[in-house]
Amino acid sequence: MTTAREIEAEARQLTGWRRKWFVIIFGSHTPAGKAFDVALFITIFLSVAVVMLESVATIRARYHEQLQLAEWVFTALFTVEYILRLACVPRPARYARSFFGVVDLLAVLPTYINLLFIGTHYLMIVRVMRLLRVFRVFKLARYLIEADVLIRALQASRAKIFVFLCAVVTTVFVIGATMYIVEGESNGFTSIPRSVYWAIVTLTTVGYGDIAPQTPLGQFLACLVMILGYGVIAVPTGIVSVELQQAARRFAKRRCPQCGLAQHEQDAHFCRACGSQLEHTD
Repeated sequence: MTTAREIEAEARQLTGWRRKWFVIIFGSHTPAGKAFDVALFITIFLSVAVVMLESVATIRARYHEQLQLAEWVFTALFTVEYILRLACVPRPARYARSFFGVVDLLAVLPTYINLLFIGTHYLMIVRVMRLLRVFRVFKLARYLIEADVLIRALQASRAKIFVFLCAVVTTVFVIGATMYIVEGESNGFTSIPRSVYWAIVTLTTVGYGDIAPQTPLGQFLACLVMILGYGVIAVPTGIVSVELQQAARRFAKRRCPQCGLAQHEQDAHFCRACGSQLEHTD
């Protein structure tokens, strides 16, 4: 997520209308930037709602023309937005290759591709490509300040979760191999991979029921796996929760108690907007 400090640094490289629009489009610390974000936020939700309504056969049959018109209006708006973003950034090629640059392109590209495919034998391809418009919903993440806290928490906990998942995968393979030996092919455990599949389904408490142990020893082992499954669900939740609390405390240190401006540097003592002293809590 781009911070206000990074936006100010990049804006200094621009002049004239490019600098003005860059602050409005990429910054949310100005009234114009906040208004732009709110307007774009609403537009994204409405465009996704149109995609969802168009998938309902009864609504599509009755309001097909209106939905098509709305789709083209949204496509035109997002096209103008995408062009403005490329025009006002210091390095357009870098933005176009970034994650959100690709998402912005995917938000408008399918509608234009539909113009190139005419004929009933292309209908399925067109329908699949039109589903790409739901990528617009990913554009919402950049406008949520709380997303910065979540991203930092996930980044901080990824090593612990990775180690935990490695232990779970190892356990699943051991359980699957054991069940293959205990139950055997006669009870549906025809191979170790299929037994591992059963262990994953049971450990995650999904329980499809397509394979079930028949012997007392196998059923006892299945009970242990199901109980273990609750711990498997709880451990990653606890890891992320702790990191979320720590990230939230670090985020609170960067918020000014007077004007509410967030995303200050960790070693900052005064707000760069109003000059008030920042509160630092351990």
